[in-house]
Amino acid sequence: MDLKSTFETLKDRATDLAQAGVAQSKRLAEIAKLKTANMAEEDAIKKAYIEIGKLYYAEQGATPDGAYAAACERITASKALIETNNERIAELKQPGDAEPEGEVVESIEIEVVEAEPASSVEAAPEEEPTEDKQGEEP
Repeated sequence: MDLKSTFETLKDRATDLAQAGVAQSKRLAEIAKLKTANMAEEDAIKKAYIEIGKLYYAEQGATPDGAYAAACERITASKALIETNNERIAELKQPGDAEPEGEVVESIEIEVVEAEPASSVEAAPEEEPTEDKQGEEP
């Protein structure tokens, strides 16, 4: 009977589609797992770069070589500014030394130090965008 062969054909097609769907799901799951592993490795690389920078500054910050001089100077200047700010905070926290309550300070001068663009310092090569990162901002 023709109905039975049609049913078998449909059953075979459904089985094939289900198997293809399972195979595709397995591929997509493996891709997701590998991308997650890559992100973890990229994070480990970034942490290592930071550690290298901290070690270099600790060892050579006073007398940096060539391209590192500007970055080390920015770090030193920022550390000095932080120390100055912390001293001022400590002064402001001490009772009795503060201005009387109710008096308004009309202006406060704040020194803003802007960092130079990263391009002035040799940096690690940038990663090439992956499929899912193209067009996205980091």
